[in-house]
Amino acid sequence: MYGRKASELVKELASSEPGQLSSFNNDLFAQVLEECNGHLHHLQPLMRKIQEHENKLKDTGRSEDEMGNSEDERRKSEAAKTVIQAAMKSDQFGALVHHLSLVRNKRCLMAYVYNRAEVIRSLGWMCDRVLPAEIEERLSSTEEEYFKNHAATLQSYMGGLDLDLTVDMVPPKDPYIKVRVVDDMGGVLLGDQTANVARHAIMFLRRIDAEQYITQGQMEELTG
Repeated sequence: MYGRKASELVKELASSEPGQLSSFNNDLFAQVLEECNGHLHHLQPLMRKIQEHENKLKDTGRSEDEMGNSEDERRKSEAAKTVIQAAMKSDQFGALVHHLSLVRNKRCLMAYVYNRAEVIRSLGWMCDRVLPAEIEERLSSTEEEYFKNHAATLQSYMGGLDLDLTVDMVPPKDPYIKVRVVDDMGGVLLGDQTANVARHAIMFLRRIDAEQYITQGQMEELTG
């Protein structure tokens, strides 16, 4: 059935948690594109046939003007027009089915790509220029490139303002937070000093210093 694969793609998108990304479904996406190409392959010759039918009807009308007005000639002309109109109507219905299916598939593909792009843009505000590995592996190569370009644009804009807009997306209650180090990080720049940070170390840091490491999964905030 036409449009079923595109519908599955949108259902997969709708089943994801808000703000979360599932792995890009390359296989299903490619199948929908292939179906679109199939619709286009059928639509183009149908449109040419419809144009041919219209030309034949015009030719038949001109022939009627040139011929006499005998009853037999009129019957033959009407019969020919009926055959042409029936064939044209059949081709028009076929073209309509392929056109509407093509448009529906296009809308589903655009919804899939656009909604994922919205999530990727939001990640640019939370993950600086580096995505956690478990998120990056869910992106297509095009989405990875899109994230890099978006992150670079955001960094360039903030550099021009000399202001980090990604810090404290929600106003903090305290400028310092308690964090636990998840992995050995070696020398890390914290404020204007460099510190060696070992795994499982528990530290009190300025939120502005710890935020980027928390979003990258290298630290976790301890609450309570």
